[in-house]
Amino acid sequence: MTVTHLHPGPRMSEAVRVGDIVFLAGQIPEDLDAGIETQTRQVLRGIDKIMAELGGSKADVVSVQVWLTDMADFPGMNAVWDEWVDKKTPPARATCGVALARPGMRVEMVVVAQVEDR
Repeated sequence: MTVTHLHPGPRMSEAVRVGDIVFLAGQIPEDLDAGIETQTRQVLRGIDKIMAELGGSKADVVSVQVWLTDMADFPGMNAVWDEWVDKKTPPARATCGVALARPGMRVEMVVVAQVEDR
């Protein structure tokens, strides 16, 4: 089985494909001063971008771990998520409260997807 690294760097790859299974690195927001809705949109756009680069879409996402620095942001994150998620193929999802790596970062998402090797 072939392993492919998308945009490998010295510390990590943006995504790793093992056969048809793709593991995305944690997707983080660009604007660390923004509220949860904006940060969530930024993270989801990042997921869309990487999935498109891999030849897939959000419909191919099978699992998402959502990490929030403050569980009070759960309703705001969910409002944006509900606009984005593919209603026909919603992924399995878990959400938890954690301390994230950078001050101001309110949300990070880790994705596993199935994208056929084309």
